Amino acid sequence: MTELIETFNKKGERISPLLPEGKKNFIIDVDGVVSEDIPNEEPERMITANEIEGSREQVNKWFNEGHIITFFTSRTEDLREVTEDWLNEHNFKYHKLLMGKPRGGNYHYVDDRVVRATRFKGKLSKLVKIQKEIEVFE
Repeated sequence: MTELIETFNKKGERISPLLPEGKKNFIIDVDGVVSEDIPNEEPERMITANEIEGSREQVNKWFNEGHIITFFTSRTEDLREVTEDWLNEHNFKYHKLLMGKPRGGNYHYVDDRVVRATRFKGKLSKLVKIQKEIEVFE
C-alpha cells in the first residue's frame, strides 16, 4: 500500500498525513458502479449480480498504479461476507470495504481535505479535468 507523508501544523504538531503527489484515494460505490444495482431488501440476488462491464479492469488498473481502492456501500454489515465474496469472485483488487453508507443519494461530503466527487454515469474510464459549478461553504 502507498506510504503516507507525515504532515505538521504551524505549531509543529502532527496532523493527518497525506498521500504522495499523484496518488488518489478512490472511494467507489459497489451497487450501480461495479455491480448491478441490488437493494438491501433483496440480498439473495447479490452473489449472482452482474458485473458492470469494464469496471474491474479500471479499478484494478488504479490499484496496480498504486492508488488506494476503498469500496463503500449502503449494504448493511450483515451483508459484508456476500459482498466480499462477490468482489473476490470477480477478481476486484481493493484495500478496504466500508459498509453502511447512507441510502438515498444527494450526498454532501464534508471534509478538511481536498474532495473530488465524480458522478458515475455507466462506465469507469480515464479521469479528465473539466470545470463545473459547485456548492461551497461561505
